Amino acid sequence: MRVLDLFSGIGAFSLGLERAGMTTAAFCEIDPYCRRVLANHWPEVPCYDDVRSLTAERLGADGISVDVICGGFPCQDISVAGRGAGIGGERSGLWREFARIIGEVGPRYVLVENVAALLSRGLGDVLGDLATLGYDAEWHCIPAAAVGAPHRRDRVWIVAYANRQCPEHTERYSRDARATEWNMPGGCCADVADAAGDGWCQGQPPPDARSDQPRGERKGEPCRIRADVADASGAGQPQQVRSSRPILDREALQPAGQDGGGWYPWLVEPDVGRVASRVANRVDRLRGLGNSLVPQIPELIGRAILEQAA
Repeated sequence: MRVLDLFSGIGAFSLGLERAGMTTAAFCEIDPYCRRVLANHWPEVPCYDDVRSLTAERLGADGISVDVICGGFPCQDISVAGRGAGIGGERSGLWREFARIIGEVGPRYVLVENVAALLSRGLGDVLGDLATLGYDAEWHCIPAAAVGAPHRRDRVWIVAYANRQCPEHTERYSRDARATEWNMPGGCCADVADAAGDGWCQGQPPPDARSDQPRGERKGEPCRIRADVADASGAGQPQQVRSSRPILDREALQPAGQDGGGWYPWLVEPDVGRVASRVANRVDRLRGLGNSLVPQIPELIGRAILEQAA
């Protein structure tokens, strides 16, 4: 499956999906430093610079077709650390451009990531737009600790897929598709999932993430994700990050047993020189990592999609 990666950052979404077996067809990222990172690790993949000017017509003219659109749209207006403008804010409001591109392109699957505060600050809008465009969606709050990270990092993950019961909803819609009123036969797609209901849970860190057992004795291999992924210079041996070999063992990601094993361990936090001086692009690298996501989670989602689509 070919992926269009929106709000790409340093490419962690594509890193995970490629490990699952997908192929990145194009990026879209506005930050100059992140674009340098993407060019370093994916020199053959085109990168557009502004989601607001990206259209299906432009992608088609460049010979790009995709099956999956993924992205973590800006969280600043949604996050509890922000000023609370919500999904209608200047930055988080770019979700509308995300939805527009989904409507124009009509992918088979849509993957969305954002902070946990989206559950109460805009999830209903996101699900409503997806339903209007003819997509059913499932979502869950998954912390980084669920894949063995030594920190919480709660994030909402949404997986949307074209509703096959409504043929007219699987067509590719025009730029103003969101403003169209749809007649949904038989109630199909009419009921938007209840964002305030029980369709999600506050994901708890797995038992092993809080275990006192030495990490070196836990099942699995050390995590190979390092700060090099945010290095645009290429000096950080990117081949260790861009390895085609999945770093996750799906069996090792089962809930921990009484022996404390079973969760994929991260032996150390990435060393990016937080207090060191004379580190090239230190602030840019820290910002890129802070705005990024844990690629192990989209890898597992990607594997599930490919298994279902097989």
